[in-house]
Amino acid sequence: MNIKLLYLSILSILISFTGLNAQKFGYLNSQALLAELPEVKQADANLQALQTQLEKKGQMMVQELEGKYKDLQRREQSGEISPKALDEEAKKLKEQEGELSKYEQEVQKQLTTKRQELLQPLIDKVNNAIKQVATEGQFTYIFDSSTGILLYAADSMDVTASVRLKLGI
Repeated sequence: MNIKLLYLSILSILISFTGLNAQKFGYLNSQALLAELPEVKQADANLQALQTQLEKKGQMMVQELEGKYKDLQRREQSGEISPKALDEEAKKLKEQEGELSKYEQEVQKQLTTKRQELLQPLIDKVNNAIKQVATEGQFTYIFDSSTGILLYAADSMDVTASVRLKLGI
């Protein structure tokens, strides 16, 4: 009987010790979480409005350029323009094509910048909430199930100093 009691006592101590050193893991789906935030929906609506506005301007530029090409082609076919003037006009239209291409690149850059500007505060808000939940729930690690990226790691798990020591730095 005493052996069973000793065995149970040792087992109980081991379980308690293991429980103290256990690491707690958690995960979340950041894409689904962000999609549920009303602020993200508003930011997406703002971005869509900006994109529509910029695309409309681009379409007007394309239509204007197409009209100039058609007019130049009509003038060439009717003999209203000399070959030298035709070359000059064609060169100007090629330059406008280049400007249109630059505009398209600028639109993409503007949209990317605006997206970052609108979403970064929301991402920071989510990251702060993750850190609070991790601290309150005593999580060691929290992963993002949608990307497989580590979102949170307890500072006590940072081994940078130990690796520096091993490397002699």
